[in-house]
Amino acid sequence: MNGKLSDHDLADHDSVSATKDAVACEFGDGLALLNLKSNVYYSLNGVGAFIWDLIQEPRLIGDIRSAVLARYNVDPVRCQADVDALLKGLTDNGLARRHHEALV
Repeated sequence: MNGKLSDHDLADHDSVSATKDAVACEFGDGLALLNLKSNVYYSLNGVGAFIWDLIQEPRLIGDIRSAVLARYNVDPVRCQADVDALLKGLTDNGLARRHHEALV
């Protein structure tokens, strides 16, 4: 498994964590991220920066969605779509990794 996320991979019981291949610095109310392998910069808004902070250690996708809902006034359906899109983008660009957890 390559750690990338597809639209069908985003299970609440899976976790995501930031890779060591990225460095971040505050930029306005968000973050600038540098992928050390590709030398490509990315920017995150305030919500993205909040999620980036959450995934500095492996975090369940369901817990990430819940944390965003608790902190921001957002529709749950919109929250899931936006969080999932950000996590997919981070993993697809080598900035985060998915950890699949098998249900017991």
